[in-house]
Amino acid sequence: MVSRVHKRIAMYRNLQLLRSIRYSNSRLKASVLLELSDYIQGLKQKLEELNQLLTVATARKIADYDPMPKLEVETQEEAFVIKVLSESSCQGLLVFILEAFEEMGLDVLQARVSCADSFSLEAIGNNKVIM
Repeated sequence: MVSRVHKRIAMYRNLQLLRSIRYSNSRLKASVLLELSDYIQGLKQKLEELNQLLTVATARKIADYDPMPKLEVETQEEAFVIKVLSESSCQGLLVFILEAFEEMGLDVLQARVSCADSFSLEAIGNNKVIM
C-alpha cells in the first residue's frame, strides 16, 4: 500500500513538472500529456527547419568564401584612394594596413573603416610618397 502511495506522489510531482513546462492549467493527465506531445512535435519541427536553414547558410558561405582581401588603388591628381575589402573580419588587419601606410610614408587624410561582419577600408591620402 505504501509503495502505491509513493508511486502516486511521484507521478503527481512529475505531472506538476510537465504542467510547468507548458504552463498548463489542465487537471487531466491525458490533456497535459496531449498538450506536451503537440508542443514537443512543434519544437522538433522548428528544430528541423533551423537545421535546414543552417545547412543552406553554411553551404552558401563556404561557396562564397574568399580568404584573400580585395585591394583597389586609384590615383587622382594630388591624392590616392585605397579600398580594401575582405569577406571575413581579420584580427589585426587594420593595424597591419596602417603600419604599412606609415612605412611607405603615406599621409592618410580621411579613412572609413567597418569591421562588423566583414572588413572594409577606404582611405584617401596625399600623393606625396617618400621611399
